[in-house]
Amino acid sequence: MTSTAIDRAAALRALHRPGEPLVLPNAWDAGSARAVADAEFPAVATGSAAVAESLGYADGERTPPAEMFAAVARIARAVTVPVTADLERGYGLPPAELVERLLDAGAVGLNLEDSEPAGGAMVDTEKQADLLAEIRAAAGSAGVPVVLNARVDVFLQQAGDPARRLAEAIRRARRYLAAGADCVYPIVLADAADLRTFVAEVPGPVNVLARPAAPTLAELASLGVARISYGSGVYAATRAHTARLLATVAAGERLA
Repeated sequence: MTSTAIDRAAALRALHRPGEPLVLPNAWDAGSARAVADAEFPAVATGSAAVAESLGYADGERTPPAEMFAAVARIARAVTVPVTADLERGYGLPPAELVERLLDAGAVGLNLEDSEPAGGAMVDTEKQADLLAEIRAAAGSAGVPVVLNARVDVFLQQAGDPARRLAEAIRRARRYLAAGADCVYPIVLADAADLRTFVAEVPGPVNVLARPAAPTLAELASLGVARISYGSGVYAATRAHTARLLATVAAGERLA
């Protein structure tokens, strides 16, 4: 594997600094990726929902893997900064193949979810930990320190007793870090007090989803968050803006 991939992976990992979070306005194609890089963000992340919809598919591993990896490759070719790819739950690919295809596409990081794409059932913690460990081993065999972001879907799926969700998310996060994850992502967790507890009790970088219900970027930094993702937020805003432009055109008016 080229030294460029190794260097980019190391650079991406170094950007995960608690209190000085890596901000990722997730891209969905080469043009949006280039816009992110041109705005001087130091890395580009893909968002599976945005990529899927831009390719004509729904989210939830309905995009054929070949098309998803081709989209990631176009994004990686368009920029010089490190790229990390949202690969849902891995499309059922063996870990070694998943890592090989990720690196062949030019990305050096990946997200993996711990709930099933079909139905949203939570995956057994040890089964997920085994998958993460196998991916870490495959990356080691490939010679690239791939940055592995382990998503924790307890809050997204509203799994189990609401009073126990935070404790369960912390338990899963600790196990995933022990299995080889570099960062953990309790997606949609937005309560500041709960985030403070999560960050304090999890021994590794924490990723938070930026959304209206969440604290501001400055507040997330003060909580010790190391990574902030926008998911499909930028894509959704772009689509909404496009719809307004098209309505203007349809009304026979000039675009501003």
